[in-house]
Amino acid sequence: MWEELGKAFCLMLVLEGILPFLYPGRWRALVAALATVSDRQLRITGLASMLTGAGLLFLLN
Repeated sequence: MWEELGKAFCLMLVLEGILPFLYPGRWRALVAALATVSDRQLRITGLASMLTGAGLLFLLN
């Protein structure tokens, strides 16, 4: 299980690094725009992301 968790973490880092690598200016603008988003909106987006990920994992297994 720990090996799979490590692989998943590494894959997450690769996916997270694609946008800053390909489009550093746009990524910087996105991060600056995120600074203006309310905490409530960020929490709702985070919850939706977690639920989507958990649902997809459930469907794949």
